[in-house]
Amino acid sequence: MATVIYPGSFDPVTKGHLDLITRASKLFEHVNVCILNNSAKKCPLFSIDERVIMLKDAVKNLPNVSVETYDGLLIEYVKKCNSNIIVRGLREMTDFEIELQMAQVNKEVSGNIETLFLAADPKYSNVSSSVVREFAKFGVPVGGFVPDNVLIKLREKMTMM
Repeated sequence: MATVIYPGSFDPVTKGHLDLITRASKLFEHVNVCILNNSAKKCPLFSIDERVIMLKDAVKNLPNVSVETYDGLLIEYVKKCNSNIIVRGLREMTDFEIELQMAQVNKEVSGNIETLFLAADPKYSNVSSSVVREFAKFGVPVGGFVPDNVLIKLREKMTMM
């Protein structure tokens, strides 16, 4: 068994993310969920600290899951954690194309980092943080897409905007 890294921006964490985390926690000794500061994504809805709190609350019943943040290259974080396995979820073919390219580059640059892909549960294949943010912004109910603790924080955030 090994430690795996499940990276993402998690802005906010969705039930699809949690499904993958839960499934990975059954396959590996330890799952390190890493909230990366994605410089390509402008204006996050939640701060890194808010995302850490929401994720830790959402995975509190999974004893072999930890949540951390990192502001740098994913491959450097993976090495820092003495791991060589990244877990990524795939919802659709466009995810595969993007994730495969990243996996190949990560392997080429690092020499030994492997990326394992888990197919999304079909009931979460259309759920993304972007969709959740957009729906919440316009008052569309998102309770089916996010855990209860995140729904509360989304409602609070939307009333402040």
